[in-house]
Amino acid sequence: MTIHTSPDRITIFSPFDATLGRGAAQRRGALAPCVALIGCDGSGKSTLARDLTALLGREGPTRSMYLGLGTGDLGRRIGRIPLVGALAERFLTGKADKAHAAPDKRLPGLATALAMFGFSLARRRRFERVLAFRRRGIRVVTDRYPQAELAGGFDGPGLAWTRRGSALVERLAARERQLYEDMAAYRPTLVIRLNIDVETALGRKSDHTRAPLERKLAVMPTLKFGGAHIVDVDATRPYPEVLATVLALIQVEAPAA
Repeated sequence: MTIHTSPDRITIFSPFDATLGRGAAQRRGALAPCVALIGCDGSGKSTLARDLTALLGREGPTRSMYLGLGTGDLGRRIGRIPLVGALAERFLTGKADKAHAAPDKRLPGLATALAMFGFSLARRRRFERVLAFRRRGIRVVTDRYPQAELAGGFDGPGLAWTRRGSALVERLAARERQLYEDMAAYRPTLVIRLNIDVETALGRKSDHTRAPLERKLAVMPTLKFGGAHIVDVDATRPYPEVLATVLALIQVEAPAA
């Protein structure tokens, strides 16, 4: 990635610009199925992605891919560093909370915005790998999926394009929005929405706090993923039941190419 800045403009050049978005309509028809697992933290996405990939691999080539940002896990790993970890984690969490605040807040400063944009570029690189698998006829199961409907987290752009900020950061937010619109243009074949309640989420993710989980639970049902086929699954049930249910759905709705 190359970044050129001036007082009134910011331009980001990425080697992926030439492949993502250009000719998308022509390529989509040749893609193998993609199944996106979405849901609040603690809903079982990662475990399901791993187990489903192993089971579906018996029927045809199948790969799994994580399409989240990983910033929450990164912060918690930093928090476990002796002496300085807790302070560093609080700093990062505070930055993230400010960046994802209500729409009437300003965009973050350039340094924070560049860091957030960097995470989005890393996500797009993983998304490119998903597309590469699908073009080769390999079915993909993803843990999360990027959306362009809502900014400020929730697997959407980190920088809310509706907020005001410096000219450079506003341009960066607009550029990030385009990244997500390009990714979201590739609708998954099937979206499995894993539904749980906040108490279940806290029981499974004891290192999380209630408020962010409640926000995710409130937002998740509103996301449409570009009109993709979405099926709701009760993920509070015993895991073997959830796994069997999702496996049967995929075999019917997104069979191997």
